Amino acid sequence: MISFEINNETVSYDGLEDTPLLWVLRDHFKLKGTKYGCGVGSCGACTVHLDGKAMKSCTTRISRVEGRRVTTIEGLAASPTELHPVQQAWIAEDVPQCGYCQAGQIMTAADLLHRNPNPSDEDIARKMTNICRCGTYVRIRKAIHRAAGQMAEET
Repeated sequence: MISFEINNETVSYDGLEDTPLLWVLRDHFKLKGTKYGCGVGSCGACTVHLDGKAMKSCTTRISRVEGRRVTTIEGLAASPTELHPVQQAWIAEDVPQCGYCQAGQIMTAADLLHRNPNPSDEDIARKMTNICRCGTYVRIRKAIHRAAGQMAEET
């Protein structure tokens, strides 16, 4: 039995220890926001936070999360009516086109801003390695700068 926290709720999983976290989230806990993209940790569609740090859930075995804290896109917002500043900026900048990669993009951007509250364009390019087939990279960068500004105003 593997016990851990998902979005501030303690949960347990009694299954194969080498199951990727992605499939435990999607199939066992029915959290569908985290997407399957490539299965090898290259595209970033499956990005979640593990103990506050962005990581690829498709290549993280469930055994690695014992006693740890997982945050998915469903748990990023403070409440259903109070979105995270990155989510607010994504809406304001009309970032998504098809939307498939956006949960992973948002989770990666939130981690970036947690570690670097005022990133340059170069910082964003270096950290935001998630793939967007629709090519919304310019809007993603604008949204990250907007969220950084909003977060700075709130502190």
